[in-house]
Amino acid sequence: MAVIAVTKERRAGETRVATVPETVKKLIGAGFSVVVESGAGVAASYPDADYQAAGATIAKTAKDAIAKADILFKVRGPEPDEIKALKPGAVVAASLNPYMDRATLDALAKQGATAFAMEFVPRITRAQVMDVLSSQANLAGYRAVIEAAEAYGKAMPMMMTAAGTVAAAKVFVMGVGVAGLQAIATARRLGAVVTATDVRPATKEQVESLGAKFLAVEDEEFKNAQTAGGYAKEMSKEYQAKQAEL
Repeated sequence: MAVIAVTKERRAGETRVATVPETVKKLIGAGFSVVVESGAGVAASYPDADYQAAGATIAKTAKDAIAKADILFKVRGPEPDEIKALKPGAVVAASLNPYMDRATLDALAKQGATAFAMEFVPRITRAQVMDVLSSQANLAGYRAVIEAAEAYGKAMPMMMTAAGTVAAAKVFVMGVGVAGLQAIATARRLGAVVTATDVRPATKEQVESLGAKFLAVEDEEFKNAQTAGGYAKEMSKEYQAKQAEL
């Protein structure tokens, strides 16, 4: 029986956990054994008791959790002491940020681990359930609007009061990818008047379908600004100047 370890995230400000109790049940049902470091889920509001109830074993330390693990699940890349605790040939699945964090990759290679950078999973239909980029971008778009509403310090929707009318806040969303679409939807739900921009023509319909107004320099370059894969091309300096002026 393969052993999966889940350890606490140790990077500053990181409150996520790689596996939740609901997923632990599924993993055990699939024939795995799951070991969770004590306190791994506390910052995400999952106490050890929830993991135990789901069938996981609780380990006192990260080293204890990893000692016999065949697979290590992390949100972010493992720390140096966690890598040293891996047995040769162990598998690590995490968002490894390989272009910026070469040291972690080198340490994993030196330890003889097999590493899967989850952000490199192809964004295709069959792999949607493993698409960490979309799932986290979706949450980021939502959180961005909540943070903006807090910083704004006023009511977002139009309000009719005995003392007069408060106009709705105007929200401008720049970039209509997964995060941008969620930001539009969240701002609209809060009652704001929303405008959004993107260089890809296909996003115009998406923006308008969410009840927001689309704004862009719609010239010939704009009409061809999307790659075959659906991503935005880099725009010319001339287009960027028009965009800034608009």
